[in-house]
Amino acid sequence: MNLALWYRRCLWAGVGLCLVVVVLGAYVRLSDAGLGCPDWPGCYGHLVLPADEAVRSSAQLAYPERPIEAGKAWREMIHRYAATGLGMTIMLASLLAWLNRRDPRQPVILPAVLLGVVIFQGLLGMWTVTLLLKPLIVMGHLLGGLTTLGLLSWLLLEAARNQNGTVIRHAPWLAVGGLLILIAQIALGGWTSSNYAALACPDIPTCQGQWWPEDSNFAEAFVLWRGLGINYEFGVLDAPSRVAIHFTHRLGAVATFVALLLIGLRFRAPGQATRVRQAASLVLVAVSLQVLIGAGVVWFGLPLPLATAHNAVAALLLLSVINLNHAASFSRQPA
Repeated sequence: MNLALWYRRCLWAGVGLCLVVVVLGAYVRLSDAGLGCPDWPGCYGHLVLPADEAVRSSAQLAYPERPIEAGKAWREMIHRYAATGLGMTIMLASLLAWLNRRDPRQPVILPAVLLGVVIFQGLLGMWTVTLLLKPLIVMGHLLGGLTTLGLLSWLLLEAARNQNGTVIRHAPWLAVGGLLILIAQIALGGWTSSNYAALACPDIPTCQGQWWPEDSNFAEAFVLWRGLGINYEFGVLDAPSRVAIHFTHRLGAVATFVALLLIGLRFRAPGQATRVRQAASLVLVAVSLQVLIGAGVVWFGLPLPLATAHNAVAALLLLSVINLNHAASFSRQPA
């Protein structure tokens, strides 16, 4: 059995499945199905939402405060099934890495870290439900999913590098800076979504008809923890706090676009390796598309397909920036 080959296949499957899970998670959140199942890991006490009316009525009695909405429940459960499949794929990849640990080209620590991340991600998924969509947990769940995606993609790039025989050249501090800026902006996006602030500024490029909205409350907008027992479905913040969150995310979008634009152009400069130039081009395309979709989300009033696409392209932008970091860090082994 070729352990390295099966390890790479697991990574490919993991990246694809993780993209699906991230998009499904965004769809569940944006369609207000995050509490479609009020319990975890089942749904109204069942691993599959019962179709029989008598059984469903019995299940409803256990959660009288949450009337069963089959569409929302199924969206949540499909997301959980996909996440479970992803977890099993990562477990298999980690096992294969450990079995192949005698190969000097086989990383072992990072796959183990990835396994730890996905286990913690499962806990965040549980807390998302049991803590009633607490924004800090919802944002952490989003970041955990994208961290999982980022680690899978890095391991896949490393597997390809080991096959092609490349060596480290230098640390791309500029590209690392771009990655950190993007992560901060994604966190702001998660905070905006989890506090239902996506339409707090319904106009663009101004906000509430002003370049700097006066009716904003930054002090309340970024309180990370507000205690237990609060149901955060549809948000608990007042309008000025939501305006502050949305406006901060919008400022972050401008800063992120400018930073990634300059970084992309820098790595597109003549003299860079072909792979680096290609990776930089992908970053420029992805960040431009993301800005257009983000503007469209506001302009068209948060249509579900466009809002979901905004999350999907954020994941693709993350992959493109990680790819740029990897491309800029390594060069082909000289003959």
